[in-house]
Amino acid sequence: MPQLHDTPPAAVRGDIDSLRQYLGNVVPSKRLDENLLIATWNVRGFASLTREWTAGETDSPKRDLRGLLAIGEIIRRFDVVALQEVKGDLRALRDLIKWLGPDWAFLMTDVSAGAAGNSERMAFLYDRRRVEPSGLACELVVPEEWLKEFGADALRSQFARTPYAVSFRSGRHTFILVTLHVNYGNASADRVAELRGIARWMREWADRTNTWSQDLIALGDFNIDRQHDPLWQAFTSTGLTVPEDLERVPRSIFADPDQPTTDKYYDQIAWFDESGVAGGLSMSYQSGGFVDFLPHVYTNTELSKTAISYRVSDHYPLWAEFLA
Repeated sequence: MPQLHDTPPAAVRGDIDSLRQYLGNVVPSKRLDENLLIATWNVRGFASLTREWTAGETDSPKRDLRGLLAIGEIIRRFDVVALQEVKGDLRALRDLIKWLGPDWAFLMTDVSAGAAGNSERMAFLYDRRRVEPSGLACELVVPEEWLKEFGADALRSQFARTPYAVSFRSGRHTFILVTLHVNYGNASADRVAELRGIARWMREWADRTNTWSQDLIALGDFNIDRQHDPLWQAFTSTGLTVPEDLERVPRSIFADPDQPTTDKYYDQIAWFDESGVAGGLSMSYQSGGFVDFLPHVYTNTELSKTAISYRVSDHYPLWAEFLA
């Protein structure tokens, strides 16, 4: 049975060489003591693994070594990556961590129980040469008082998949990353209360942590349908700001090619961009973007986008670069 560390077949090597070249052109290099690269990625149903280079028609799951190797090549380009849709079965994650090597580690939640939780975990993978945990790891819980409030957009329950916050240190900067995956629900209106709750939580937390010069960054899959729609307005209602670079990039491999920046606006990296006031980001944002892996994976196959989404993902990774 092949392993991820084995030499891949020629077709896979060709794909990986192409992906590496592409990544070298679009993702900034890691520069010691100079920059910090943060990414978020909803990796579709990241669970088990078929330990074959290319899964066959009868293999289950469809995620194979070929897809996992592409995921690893992307992740290793960053310093910290927030992953959503990590499931109860950790076979693929464990193989990935072994392949990344001893310089890499991860922190994650337990599985979210209940139907809305979808048996998902939140996880952070990080390069220990570049960042280290600085003491905080917690899940965000809604105060009981919030659940007693009235109104069309009031929260009625705790977050379906509890947001996960971890503090990291890189050089002279301490920053808190909060990752989440908003419950999609039966209709877009079902997400408004949760998005407003997240925005409120982030605002109040930013106000509290400002005294300690800790930057607070929200990232993950917010399941926002379109920019400037009611979901977007709920998300930004307390001042969370998405950098202009990331307003212009697609989030999903299934995004409408005629409206790549407004259709399926799910994934975000955001912070309070208010210099000199409580919650304002102290790190200097440089640039951001996404990773279009599609032209560089499974190139000698006839797999559809849907088939590739189960092997790699249906979401693109988003990334942001800061001065360290």
